[in-house]
Amino acid sequence: MRKLIASLALGLAVLGFAGGSMAQDAPASAPEVTAPAATAADTAPAAAPVAAAAAASEPAPAAAPVANKGDTAWMLVATLLVIMMTVPGLALFYGGLVRSKNILSVLMQVMVTFSLIVVLWALYGYSLAFTEGNAFVGGFDRLFLKGLFDPATGSFAMGATFSKGVYIPELLFAAFQATFAGITCCLIVGAFAERIKFSAVLLFSAIWFTFSYAPIAHMVWFWMGPDAYASAEVVDAMNAKAGLIWQHGALDFAGGTVVHINAAVAGLVGAFMIGKRVGYGREAMAPHNLPLTMVGAALLWVGWFGFNAGSALEAGNSAVLAFMNTFTATSAAVLAWCLGEAMMRGKASMLGAASGAVAGLVAITPACGNVGLMGAIVIGFVAGFACLWGVHSLKKILGADDSLDVFGVHGVGGIVGALLTGVFNTQDLGGPGLVTDWVTATVGSNPIGAQVWIQLKGVLLTIVWSAVVAVIAFKITDLVVGLRVSEEEEREGLDISSHGETAYSK
Repeated sequence: MRKLIASLALGLAVLGFAGGSMAQDAPASAPEVTAPAATAADTAPAAAPVAAAAAASEPAPAAAPVANKGDTAWMLVATLLVIMMTVPGLALFYGGLVRSKNILSVLMQVMVTFSLIVVLWALYGYSLAFTEGNAFVGGFDRLFLKGLFDPATGSFAMGATFSKGVYIPELLFAAFQATFAGITCCLIVGAFAERIKFSAVLLFSAIWFTFSYAPIAHMVWFWMGPDAYASAEVVDAMNAKAGLIWQHGALDFAGGTVVHINAAVAGLVGAFMIGKRVGYGREAMAPHNLPLTMVGAALLWVGWFGFNAGSALEAGNSAVLAFMNTFTATSAAVLAWCLGEAMMRGKASMLGAASGAVAGLVAITPACGNVGLMGAIVIGFVAGFACLWGVHSLKKILGADDSLDVFGVHGVGGIVGALLTGVFNTQDLGGPGLVTDWVTATVGSNPIGAQVWIQLKGVLLTIVWSAVVAVIAFKITDLVVGLRVSEEEEREGLDISSHGETAYSK
């Protein structure tokens, strides 16, 4: 625990230095680094999700905006795919990895946590993440999803996409983003599976979601939307209203920082603070059902196309690029993990292949619409080897009982993907570049070193923010309901001790 606190203190010191550098990098006029361009053919290419009510402060257009039916249809499908990622995808993936006496507890933790976060998102989370507030968190304009639908007239508020004059219903954007918030909190539970109280999972998730997920989502993804950049005279004012990390120019297409690094750090903190499982390192704790894990991994892979390609917010070129990059990077990571296992232990395993798939999916998430086709394959190969190292060597170095290797896969993979996005975004390496001027939708590239440094600062801020919030949230949870079940309950299994049921008849 002392090492953890010391590490957090060091991280805050580093962040303080980085924050000074960040302030110097903040654009004075048209941002040097903003959102990524999918292809030069796109009018305003996709990047990270935007604020749906972005243009609210601008004068109303002559004609009321109308949703694009094709984009709306695609986003409905993408939202369904991300729901499938969590329930059943992530639930089955995690469920197969634990011992048979704990599978129902993990399924419950995933399903109920997801449900809790969706409700909290509708009540206040969406407003905190995607409305205008300050550089760190949004305001209260959309509390209880206020203003998204008017039952008296049957009219919907329109949300910006990444092309000027193109819209989808803001309520659909809110639904899509709710799935991101839900799966992020569910990812965390894998780090301390098999020994935490069910009530503790829910209370911690509510606190951490409020003070870590929503602010990080705002900092990375909130901006005023393309239509707000009507002329050069308003650029400074519009930039100043964006989230802090977006202002700095960090690229995160679908959640490398917001979802994966954010969740992985919180999970690692939980693994330290809750402690190791009874018998860890002395008793066998092998996965009880690898076919379930394989099914879960396959569902994750399929659903991830909604996660990544859906983050384009339009059924256009950017979504196609994100789709293909997700396809190839994941495949490359599977091959890399299997090769690494064969080199380490003489044979590749099915569990390794499934883990490699998730590693590739994680790493390509921030990069999927921001890099070229060959860059995606390189990112996948690097992530496969890096995450294999993360779940073996790094796990031993850290000394935490990260039950299902949340940090080794999502933390390491997310960091690798975020940094390599800065490398392969450049057009010199086949990347699509980024929008350097939203007034004219001009596409260009930043120097690789400069972009990687911007990416690194975003990663560091996310790590420190999530860790500090997680420590406080776990402390509050421990004081209110307690974190851990008794040793007797843990040995009996959480299925019976926490939920009074068993998964398999004897």
